[in-house]
Amino acid sequence: MQYFILKALHIVSVVLFLGNIITGVFWKMHGDAQGDLRAKEQALAGIIASDRLFTLPGVVLIIVSGTWMALLSHIPILRTLWTAAGIWLFLASGLIFSLRVQPLQKRLLANVRAGLAGNWDQEKYRQMSRAWTVWGGVATALPLVVIFFMVFKPG
Repeated sequence: MQYFILKALHIVSVVLFLGNIITGVFWKMHGDAQGDLRAKEQALAGIIASDRLFTLPGVVLIIVSGTWMALLSHIPILRTLWTAAGIWLFLASGLIFSLRVQPLQKRLLANVRAGLAGNWDQEKYRQMSRAWTVWGGVATALPLVVIFFMVFKPG
């Protein structure tokens, strides 16, 4: 029974985590498409807040519930291909998010807020936005690959 409760928690955590990071991309694109600095500000501030409220707790719950299930099942976590690959890819995604995506989000928001005050560097925004798209795409794609490993358990 404990395993199935953990598995349900794990799946719900993954859904919240992936749902939030994928909808973050949508809201960023939506804010940018509006062309209005207030729309960009609202989208970026919302993405940053939702990362704090959903992404980070989702990460913690994914790690705790996944590790606990593996321990209950006596799976050698780092010596089993699908768990080890999943952990390393999830870690890489987290590092990319922490070192690239999150700082870019904060700088994009600061840039837009400066624009609302009358000092917008549109070209800098475009450069940072392109970088956010690339790094955010990688940080989002890696957990999708992790799902493959967790569901199909290759090797």
